[in-house]
Amino acid sequence: MIVSTEIARFEGITLESGAHIDPVEVAYETYGTLNADRGNAVLVVHAFTGDAHAAGMSRETGKPGWWDNSIGPGKAFDTDEYFVICSNILGGCQGTTGPASINPATGKAWGMSFPAVTVRDMVRLQKMLVDSLDIRQLLAVAGGSMGGMQALEWAVSFAENVRSVIVIASTARHSPQQIAFNEVGRQSIMADPDWNGGDYYEGAAPARGLSVARMVGHITYMSDESMREKFGRRRKDQPATAIDVAPEFEVESYLRYRGSQFVTRFDANSYIYITKAMDTYDVSNGTASLADAFEGVSTRFLVISFTSDWLYPSYQSQEIVRTLRRRNHDVAYCELPTNYGHDAFLVDVEEQTELIRGFLRSTFRNLAGSAGAAA
Repeated sequence: MIVSTEIARFEGITLESGAHIDPVEVAYETYGTLNADRGNAVLVVHAFTGDAHAAGMSRETGKPGWWDNSIGPGKAFDTDEYFVICSNILGGCQGTTGPASINPATGKAWGMSFPAVTVRDMVRLQKMLVDSLDIRQLLAVAGGSMGGMQALEWAVSFAENVRSVIVIASTARHSPQQIAFNEVGRQSIMADPDWNGGDYYEGAAPARGLSVARMVGHITYMSDESMREKFGRRRKDQPATAIDVAPEFEVESYLRYRGSQFVTRFDANSYIYITKAMDTYDVSNGTASLADAFEGVSTRFLVISFTSDWLYPSYQSQEIVRTLRRRNHDVAYCELPTNYGHDAFLVDVEEQTELIRGFLRSTFRNLAGSAGAAA
């Protein structure tokens, strides 16, 4: 499946803060075929550092999508049955308008003058994209990690426009620990002398700070057990007669490699903006409680967590599930055993595939049954 990224352009968007971005562009990809009644569309929303290229081989880069093992014929999101959409988020740096985009008022990159964006702003732009594709109701919105937050936001902000949501390894709000890890990443970027207050687009980028931020983040995506299995305490072939700041253990080399690769594809200011959007998000904002946030929502829910995920531990998913069940919502929950930590939703997909496949098929059957009864 060879795919190309497309760009949708809109006159502008008004943000939750009241600020305006004019114009605004959205990078997106689609997979599969939209059926005659346009009722088989699934929106997949990416995690923090993801992009619009979720599946297939990119015509531009020749690389597979970040969720290619879950999207395609016969996979969890079966493109023989469903029309799958994935877009890059607002504030990102992979084709959608963000801090690295040109501000038409100045002719230069926005940098830190870009307005603050929220998860709700991201979802509002996704809704604009879906509307432009003439899709009135999505069969499902699905995502892991920050993508799960976006899926939850779809359920509370646009309940009439989505039949179901799939929330994987996510939360209704960040804990102090999650905020703390993000703050370390932001501080490492801002401490880099090349950051220059975010105005670095005509010079050297703050690669060292961004690389360290990615290294810290990557540690949180893995579990202790998966790191032991992958690296143990294996050393590189170096003499140990004196202290050496060069990588001595394999895990050190791995983290440095991850950091160096990340800076070639991601913008440091986007890192700051997106982590701030995650930290400030709370699905109950504007209501008295989490339960009140789901008042009147008729969307079906599938919530998945993983036993070894210590970044988004299962108790956060279970809080969402308990709240929904107290409101008598249609919600299914499963905690899957895995050693892969938070990254499990991207790499350990066999059981996850079965859960998603069954959930989507039952939602689709219910939709067809409702349409038949109405006719």
